[in-house]
Amino acid sequence: MDIRPNHTIYINNINDKIKKEELKRSLYALFSQFGQVLNIVAMKTERMRGQAFVIFKELAAATNALRQLQGFPFYNKPMRIQYAKTDSEVISKMKGTYGDKEKKKEKKKKAQEPVANATKKPAVPTTPVHTPAIQIPDNPPNYILFLSNLPEETNEMMLSMLFNQFPGFKEVRLVPGKHDIAFVEFESDTQAGVAKDALQGFRITATCAMKITYAKK
Repeated sequence: MDIRPNHTIYINNINDKIKKEELKRSLYALFSQFGQVLNIVAMKTERMRGQAFVIFKELAAATNALRQLQGFPFYNKPMRIQYAKTDSEVISKMKGTYGDKEKKKEKKKKAQEPVANATKKPAVPTTPVHTPAIQIPDNPPNYILFLSNLPEETNEMMLSMLFNQFPGFKEVRLVPGKHDIAFVEFESDTQAGVAKDALQGFRITATCAMKITYAKK
């Protein structure tokens, strides 16, 4: 590859009819499953239309996203993804401002860490950490999944992009007047179960962890 691996990936061939805010939310929903997304840069200027930059915290996450989503049909157009060129002005500006904030946060964290660690270390539970999120009361297996605790800005496209990576995906159905719930249909109970386990607790936004159960038959 002629461009060196980078924490930032550059995407083009994006459908330029999409509004900027919806585009950023949809990109976040799609890319944050690979790792922590620090920022998304999408501009509607003539020169930057149909393009976006996604900045990851980890290099491995950027690499994984690039490989997995190359050619992904995003709003009916296959995405073209490559690592951003390191000298990209947009990104160096973004990283400049971002880096300063991060450094300040890090300094604060480091100052607080020794005290926090001294008190926390003795009681570190090994396994029970993730179990509460998974133990959601459930119905018998079904090919339709019921999603709840969705953020207000959720739309059909975002959910379709999350679920159509799984075999057997058929459609997403939103509930009119209720932004926080939706149904996702698969071809079989088993295929629905795979998607359910993989995306249980997925955060479409930082504050809302999606809850997934089988729909009532």
